[in-house]
Amino acid sequence: MSEYKQPVSVLVVIYTPALDVLLLERAAHPGFWQSVTGSREGNEALIDTARREVGEETGINTNLHQLTDWQQTNIFEIFPQWRHRYAPGVTENTEHVFGLQVASKLKITTAPNEHRDWTWMPWQTAAERCFSWTNRDAIQALPTLLNLKP
Repeated sequence: MSEYKQPVSVLVVIYTPALDVLLLERAAHPGFWQSVTGSREGNEALIDTARREVGEETGINTNLHQLTDWQQTNIFEIFPQWRHRYAPGVTENTEHVFGLQVASKLKITTAPNEHRDWTWMPWQTAAERCFSWTNRDAIQALPTLLNLKP
């Protein structure tokens, strides 16, 4: 197994039917709010990466909710502060976007080494708070993906 992260990841937007979105604040970077993200491990299927990361970062059991592959892929430059996690010369990541609909605003159990806080907020506010453009765009697409009027 490699000591480096794969430059293949998932972004999982967790939301309620009322379009409240869960955001997590990164422990090592206060003020950086995001949805669940994480790199694929080994040869796991991307949906399994999404399930694992949601469980690790929030304590939510995805088998009890609707997890959907949004069939959206983003390629972006890895922030310099995180490049040391990847093999030398790796500067881009391919991110696959998923959505997880939960029935209501659940209580979250974060991984303290990864996140320092969490909050539920309306989708528009959540999109504005995200530091990542891919996360912002995914949240802004939520009403359209669900065939709702924004």
